[in-house]
Amino acid sequence: MSNARRTWHKSSYSAANGSCVEVAEGATTHIRDTQNRKLSELTLPAREWTALLSALRTG
Repeated sequence: MSNARRTWHKSSYSAANGSCVEVAEGATTHIRDTQNRKLSELTLPAREWTALLSALRTG
């Protein structure tokens, strides 16, 4: 799927100065830096993204 078709949203922890991460979730999760949108993005299977978030929440 092209970038134009993805629905991106900013992290709820984003800084007010625009330094943040955007995520497009689906069967594959795409993660990018808001200040460098045209550069490469990190892509993970949805189950791996869910595992990462779970690990971060539990510390």
